[in-house]
Formats: sequence, C-alpha cells, structure tokens
Amino acid sequence: MTPTGQRPAAIHIAQGVIVDVTDPRSVPPNVPLLEAGDLHVLPGLVDTHVHINDPGRADWEGFETATRAAAAGGVTTLVDMPLNSIPPTTTLGGLEAKLAALEAKAFVDVALCGGLVPDNPKGLVELFDEGVVAFKCFLAESGVGEFSHVQEKELREGMRELAKIDAPLFVHAELPGPLDEGARAAAGLDARSYATYLASRPRTAEDAAVDLVLRIAKETGARAHIVHLSSSDALKTILAARDSDVPLTVETCPHYLTFASEEIPDGATAFKCAPPIRERENRERLWEALREGLIDQIVTDHSPSTAELKCSGSGDFMKAWGGISSLQIGLAAIWTAACARSHPLRDVVRWMCEAPARLAGLERRKGTIAKGFDADFVFFDPNAELTIEAATLEHKNKVTPYDRKTLRGVVMRTILRGHTIYERGKPFANPEGRWLRRS
Repeated sequence: MTPTGQRPAAIHIAQGVIVDVTDPRSVPPNVPLLEAGDLHVLPGLVDTHVHINDPGRADWEGFETATRAAAAGGVTTLVDMPLNSIPPTTTLGGLEAKLAALEAKAFVDVALCGGLVPDNPKGLVELFDEGVVAFKCFLAESGVGEFSHVQEKELREGMRELAKIDAPLFVHAELPGPLDEGARAAAGLDARSYATYLASRPRTAEDAAVDLVLRIAKETGARAHIVHLSSSDALKTILAARDSDVPLTVETCPHYLTFASEEIPDGATAFKCAPPIRERENRERLWEALREGLIDQIVTDHSPSTAELKCSGSGDFMKAWGGISSLQIGLAAIWTAACARSHPLRDVVRWMCEAPARLAGLERRKGTIAKGFDADFVFFDPNAELTIEAATLEHKNKVTPYDRKTLRGVVMRTILRGHTIYERGKPFANPEGRWLRRS
C-alpha cells in the first residue's frame, strides 16, 4: 500500500529506513529477502491516543504489555497520553518519570503527549522543547485527581501559549454543565442498564464543548484536535470549522464505529467509555463523516484498568471505570466494519497510518511506505477471520468488549525499522522501541 496506490513492489531497506520502492523484479541478488507472498503490506499503524498509565498505575497497564499488544495489532508507533500515570506528564519531572518507565520496555516506538492543566500554561513551552509532540486537556473531570480539567479561561490561556509554538492541543470535549444535567436525569435509574449511563452523558455535553473549542481556536489561531468524537451532532460545528479554515482536526475510535448502544447488554461494563457509545443511527453518521473527510483519523483510545475498577462483578455502569482496551484489535475491528460499508483498504491506511502520523508531526518518518521513511510494516491478511479471546490478548487486564467477537483481517507479522517485532504464533523478540522526540 504505497502513496500511489496498491501494487506489487519490492521495498529496499538499509539501516532501518526505506531507501527505495521498486518493481519486484528489481531485487538485487545475494541480499536478505523477506517475502510477503499474497499478504498485503501496510505501513505500520500510528495510534496517537493510548493510555499506558506507567509509572504509578502500571497495575492498570504498563509499557511492556501495552506495546506488546500494539505490536500484535500492527501498531508500530503510539503516542502515550499524559494522565492516569503518577506523576502525570505535566511537568519536566513528570516527563522524566515517564521516560524512566519507558526505557528498555517498549516493543514499538513511543512519542509522548504533555498535559495542559490549570496551573501549567506557562510551562508548556519547556515540555515542548524537551520533545513532547502534543498536549492534552480535559474540559470536564478526567477521572483521576492528579489531572485537573481546565475552565474556559485556562483553555484560552493554554491555547494562546500553544499557538506561539504551533503545538496541537488534544481536547477531551465534554462540558461539566450538560454532564451535571445528565447525572441528575440518570439519578435513581437502574445502574446496570446501559441506557442509564448513556442518559448521564448526553450529546449536548460534547456538542457544546466542540463549539467552545472552535471559538477559541478561531480566536487564538491554535491547532485544536477533538479526541474520541462520539456525538454526530457535533459534525455541523466541525463542518463550519472546515469552511472557515480554522485548524481543527477530529478523531473517532473503533468502538464508536463498531458497536451501538441498543446492542449493549445490562451489566456489560466492558463497553463503558467516555464519551459513551451511542445509537446505531449515530454510528452510521460517523461513518459518513469519515467518507466525507470531516473526521480525519481513527485511533483506539486504549484506556485499560483492572477488572475490579470495571465493576466486572456488579455490572454497575455508574461506578465502573470508563475506558475500552482495544490496542491489539483496532485494525481488525475497523477493517471488518469498513468492508461492510464498501470502504477499500486504502481508506483504512489513510485513517490509521497517514493522518495520525501527520497529527503527531511524524509525517516525514512514519505512516507511509515511501523512500526516506522508517521501515515499519504490517503483513496483513485481509480475508482471514479471527474470533477474539480476551484471555489471549497481550494487554495486562483481559477486559474488552470485543471478547468472542469474530473479526475480519489478521496481522501476521509486524516490522519496526526493518526488524520483525511480532510474528503470529511465535514468541516476541526483544523490545526495540524508542522514544520519539519531537524533531
């Protein structure tokens, strides 16, 4: 899968970098050759929204298990979010702690996202100078006490600072006011019912937040990125941003494109995430927005926790941790759903490789099979089927809503900078991942 389309080719690699892409007959004699046969060779996936939680909450997820899951899912580059670890990546000290946790454990390349919280807008530049690729903030409570959400004034101040250095801000777009209204509406209802949780996080919370982000992005000139969009009602605001050339990009996630709220059983807290999985009609509007280019990319928002925090025993949606583990499953989930809607594999590469690399400032190195790029590939069988067994997945806590779901598309081999880091059915090689500093 090259930038000019799908074709037979020979990829020439030297010192972990692609030096040429040629006709297959041009392979020189007496060189090591890895033959993909009838498999499709994709660029390594780039996932710009992953919560690894290490250090501090490595019992939720650590670098070793998360990056093994990434490799098994065809992800060769990920961007780790700044929260859920202790300390969060909001200071230089937090960055140093994150790097110490990462060292010698990563099976894939890792870039780091800094955090915007109420007390650090003036400290963003030094984090950027040290190599973080972007920043993340919440407009409502994040779920962990070490990472506070920002108010409108703090959001504006932070975006002004980021505009000066042209750094993107990833925004969790839900506002407290509508969420408070939703909580009141859900009070006293059956906590095991998914409909109760869905009522507690209405679309209006997302819609109003996206409106706010657009307004401040227009005012400051900062690059804003809406993470994990679930409300299709916000698409009209995103269209307005495109029409007025405001630098606003958008992602959504496999779970919003695969599942529908009507299908989620009572007590099935593995499906809980924030914002929530919404109705079938909403899902199809998100797919249409991908087709139209209103949504730029698809990333997992891999956000694991222990089974106890997911309330796997009680099935209480209102108390369970909100996060879905899918780092190993994202490619197959999206390819399965894309096939059902007649999307070609080229679209999946654009959504899951090229666009995320561009967002992270890695578009000259990652996400494309072309001369000068890192030799990161996925050998992918698009016709094979796989039934997910949660217990066999590589992430630490074996909880996922994809358990027992049959998906289309299997990762057979993952290659990072010319070296095989995962081959289906074989033990993992030694970790070879690196910290990717902003260049």
